[in-house]
Amino acid sequence: MSLDFGARIPFVDHLGFTLEVFDSGHSELHFAPKAEHLNSFDVTHGGACMTFLDVVMASAARSAQPDMGVVTIEMKTSFMRPATVPAGQALVGKGHLKHRTRSMAFTEGSVFDAQGQLCAHATGTFKYVARRETAPPATD
Repeated sequence: MSLDFGARIPFVDHLGFTLEVFDSGHSELHFAPKAEHLNSFDVTHGGACMTFLDVVMASAARSAQPDMGVVTIEMKTSFMRPATVPAGQALVGKGHLKHRTRSMAFTEGSVFDAQGQLCAHATGTFKYVARRETAPPATD
């Protein structure tokens, strides 16, 4: 069962990320890539992996102060192996808040494939900002 992000994030909804752990500077998210998330080699597109890592790290930062939002200041990503998962399985992203100040969060995140192999790793810096109220999703 996935947790609530505490904010409406349409792009995260579109990609299908689920929040599994959100606690004291730690996060875990799952991402089951669909065909439209793959590159020409039939593996998860690097941009989709980077977006996943961005959200993984932001969630770790927010988990230490859930009443605040965060915005990305910088991010560095290294790719170790293709991020592939069999149908019906998900990539796992784990984030950790390494250090924080009153207004900044320094984080790291990793993406693992279905076999638990490290696919990508990132570090990121985030700025804490007041959360903005968002409108509920439109209904048809």
